Amino acid sequence: MRPVDENRQSLGDNTTAHEPPPIRQLSALDLKALLDSGAAIELVDVRTDEERALATIEGSRLLDQAYHDALLLRDRDTPIVFQCHLGVRSHDAAEYFRREGFRNLYNLRGGIDAWSLLVDTSVPRY
Repeated sequence: MRPVDENRQSLGDNTTAHEPPPIRQLSALDLKALLDSGAAIELVDVRTDEERALATIEGSRLLDQAYHDALLLRDRDTPIVFQCHLGVRSHDAAEYFRREGFRNLYNLRGGIDAWSLLVDTSVPRY
């Protein structure tokens, strides 16, 4: 049996009562269904302006300083989906917001490349 710190209750998913849950991976098809449902989510694009000029998921917003600061003022249960080109930078961004106490975080697995392949072939691949 694992010892439990008095201030941190152990949970079954290897997190603690004081630690936000892990980031969930979201497939491109699941993101499409979520967007089609009209669910209130923040779709955050962590790519550069140049990358956004090449390809964009409708409804996404670039994570610039102003948007970053606005997100930090949001309720920590706000559902936020992060996306980038392939899913690596977006996962790092989601981890940052997880450390800031957000609890409802998703990463688009495969990024906009997966979106282009599986959801909207009109979005150019690069």
